[in-house]
Amino acid sequence: MADTTNKDVEAPPKKKSAIVKWLILLILLAALGAGGFFAYQHFFAKKGGPQNATAQGETAGNQAGDEDEGDEDEPGQQPQMFSMPSFVVNLADPLGRRYLKMSLEIEVKNEAALEKTEKSLPRIKDALLLLLSSKTYGDLSTMEDKIALKNEILSRLSQIVGNGKVTNVYFTEFIIQ
Repeated sequence: MADTTNKDVEAPPKKKSAIVKWLILLILLAALGAGGFFAYQHFFAKKGGPQNATAQGETAGNQAGDEDEGDEDEPGQQPQMFSMPSFVVNLADPLGRRYLKMSLEIEVKNEAALEKTEKSLPRIKDALLLLLSSKTYGDLSTMEDKIALKNEILSRLSQIVGNGKVTNVYFTEFIIQ
C-alpha cells in the first residue's frame, strides 16, 4: 500500500509542473514577441512614414511634395550650397608664369555642416591654396586631371569639415593663363 500512495502523491505535482512550464514558456514567448515588436518600431521601421509624418504635424499635401525628393528624411537634412571666393594662385611651373583662377561651390549635407564650413573658412582657404599652388599646368590640362583635382579638394574638405559632411564640389570658374 505504501507504494501506491507514493505514486498517487507524485502524480499531481508532475501535472502542475507541466502546466507551470507551459505557462512560463507562453509568457517568455509573449515577452520575446513584444521585445521584437519594440525593436522593429524603434530601430528598423522606416522613419518619416505615414504614421510618423502625421505625428510630426505634417499634412498630406506636404507628404506628396516630399515623395519627389527621394533620400531626404527631414527638411533639415537637405543639401546646402556654400560659395567659396575666387582663388588666384601661381602654378608650380618651372618659369612661374602661369596662373590659375578658380571659383568653387561646396555642397554640404545639411545646415549644421554648412555652419561648420563657414566657421572653418580660413582652414579651407589655406588647404586649397596649398593644394592649388602645388599643381602645374600639366596637372590640370585634361578633363581627367580636373576630375582628380575635384576629388582631392573633396578629400581635403572632408578632413576639415568632417567625414561625409561635404557631398560634392562644383567648379564655377576655372581659368589657367
